[in-house]
Amino acid sequence: MPPLVAAARAGARASGFGFSCTDGVGRLLAALAATAGDGAVGEAGGGHGVGTAWLRSGLPAGARLVTVERDPARAAATAALFADDPAVRVLAEDWQALAGYGPYRVLFCDGGAKQGGPDAVTELVAPGGVVVLDDFTPSPDWPPTYQGRPDGLRLAWLTDPRYVTVEVGTATNATAIVATRR
Repeated sequence: MPPLVAAARAGARASGFGFSCTDGVGRLLAALAATAGDGAVGEAGGGHGVGTAWLRSGLPAGARLVTVERDPARAAATAALFADDPAVRVLAEDWQALAGYGPYRVLFCDGGAKQGGPDAVTELVAPGGVVVLDDFTPSPDWPPTYQGRPDGLRLAWLTDPRYVTVEVGTATNATAIVATRR
């Protein structure tokens, strides 16, 4: 585990924050961040910086990472973790503040950005860029279901013609959506 990930995870635990990304999602984020070239990587809903640390671990030289967290205390904890890293910018704002720093080669959506579906974030993503959404429950059905009903958010991403999208397992009980903008 990268040292910054361990530090962020320890900070999240100490504060009682239990919604950090898993290691399976983190490894996926690091691998995708490595494709950013000298472009921008964004994160909506940075929490205590665990996902941010995973993204940073894969970030190539010349790329930059912008993360937003609307909770000021969590944003401050993440900012402190990356205080000496000029490649990382932490904003204590709503996810829409990401608009001023893109377009993004990789965009990890959590919180409000995730709930808005493809329409909410497409303009933030560069053509060929990738959007990642985590915390889905595996569904063997088509259309995909959650709690016995069609999963509208997942279905929106899997069928949006602006993206080539796949759902990937990140743990035995979890999946993530990976969508590449056409």
